Amino acid sequence: MPADSRDYKVELSGARGEPEPSERASRPFISVHFACCGVYQRIYRSADGKAYRGHCPRCLRPVNFVVGTGGTEARRFVVR
Repeated sequence: MPADSRDYKVELSGARGEPEPSERASRPFISVHFACCGVYQRIYRSADGKAYRGHCPRCLRPVNFVVGTGGTEARRFVVR
C-alpha cells in the first residue's frame, strides 16, 4: 500500500456530535426505588439546584427531595 501523502488527519472520536468524556458535565442524580410499583428511577437535580424532583414511572407518584445544608450524602432512597 502506498504511503499517504495528505498533510492532515481526521479525528473521529467526536464524529457523531457526542462530547468528549472530559467535556461532559456530570449531571447530579439520586437513585430512587418506588416501592409502590417495584421500579427504580434516576431523579436529576433541578436546574436551580435546590431540589431533586421526579415521579414514579408507572403510577406517577411525585417526589421532591430538597437540597439543603446539613443534608445527607446518601444517593439511594426508597419511597413507600
